[in-house]
Amino acid sequence: MNNEPSLDQIDDYNGNESPKKRNIVRLVVLFCLTVGIVYSISKYYYSEESDYIGTKDNPGINIPNN
Repeated sequence: MNNEPSLDQIDDYNGNESPKKRNIVRLVVLFCLTVGIVYSISKYYYSEESDYIGTKDNPGINIPNN
């Protein structure tokens, strides 16, 4: 009734994965990290303060002049 293989029957179990699969997993992780870094950098440099109200002369906030 149980047609599922046990862990010992799986080729990739317990450190027996092929070097090709190991390299593919490393490339996928590296790609995801690279995309995240590029996204973070672009968001940091190209984001604008969209919630700012006012101008430099009239900032919209009561700041006491010292």
